[in-house]
Amino acid sequence: MMNFNAGAWRPANNDARPMSAADDLVRRTLAQHGLMPDGAGLPGLTGLPGADIARPAPTIPDGALFSRDTHAGHSGSRAYRTYVPASAGQGIKGIVTMLHGCTQTPEDFATGTGMNALAEQHNLIVIYPEQARGANAQTCWNWFSKGDQRRDRGEPEIIAGMTKRAMAEHGVPRTQTFVAGLSAGAAMAVILGETYPDIFAAVGAHSGLPFGAASDVPSAFAAMAGTAGAATGRLKPSDMRTIVFHGTADRTVHPANGDTIADMAEASSIAASVRTTQTGQAGGRGYRRAIASGPEGDVRLEHWTVEGLGHAWSGGQPGGSYADPAGPDASAEMIRFFMNINSQEILK
Repeated sequence: MMNFNAGAWRPANNDARPMSAADDLVRRTLAQHGLMPDGAGLPGLTGLPGADIARPAPTIPDGALFSRDTHAGHSGSRAYRTYVPASAGQGIKGIVTMLHGCTQTPEDFATGTGMNALAEQHNLIVIYPEQARGANAQTCWNWFSKGDQRRDRGEPEIIAGMTKRAMAEHGVPRTQTFVAGLSAGAAMAVILGETYPDIFAAVGAHSGLPFGAASDVPSAFAAMAGTAGAATGRLKPSDMRTIVFHGTADRTVHPANGDTIADMAEASSIAASVRTTQTGQAGGRGYRRAIASGPEGDVRLEHWTVEGLGHAWSGGQPGGSYADPAGPDASAEMIRFFMNINSQEILK
């Protein structure tokens, strides 16, 4: 899924700059190592649908809206989809910003994650930002670019802006606003949690990379392969809650990255102090769930390691790319974690 090909020119923070020959060489090297897939036959996705297949738009129930809009910030603009459930009349209980992976679209990501159905069930607004091909030819969020890793700059500024706009429109506070993503989208979700803790209360990272894992294309290559040095996240004290999903058979983004996201989240938490581990089976796959809780029993971190899962959304829905129907339902578990819902209620 990961592909860093941003084309011959890429606007970054309103600057246009030429791609160096060295970066172009690294991109070709990534492709040769199977880290720049464009469709089916991806490492860890054998038998799963690729991203080059035309995909149906998600079904929208009567009374619901799946609108398209554009948000412009001082760093640029991006289109996005907003799902407003038919249940909105009962009161909106939260907002989830969902960041797709490389080669995906908001519609494809909504289909594969099944997040709209959960939005109906729990009265949630879901925002699906769309990466522009002018910013990255493979529609990857540029998590590996220094200009897109800081507050009030680049893609974080744009995504945070569209989320803040929805918060104001629907009267949703920071405590009920969350961000999640897959692959490059997960890496950007982690960046947003680090740079905008005043907007997001929790982060969901599926098959992603930690904050500070890379600062350019060569270091991104190393991070994805699991051969990079320690991430350079600031580890400032935070009350950010984090849920991580990663498959043991992910050959596109090494599972060590999921471990590092979890370790950094726990190290920076101002409340996590008690660790427990659970194992089980769900959707035909085994999993290990590590939990870090505060002294009052409030869960600050969940780290799900799913046996045999490749680079795909665990428990995903048919019709979406990079969505594996086997394994625990990552979407349902993320909503449970975000909203502090018990397991029995989320499965109703």
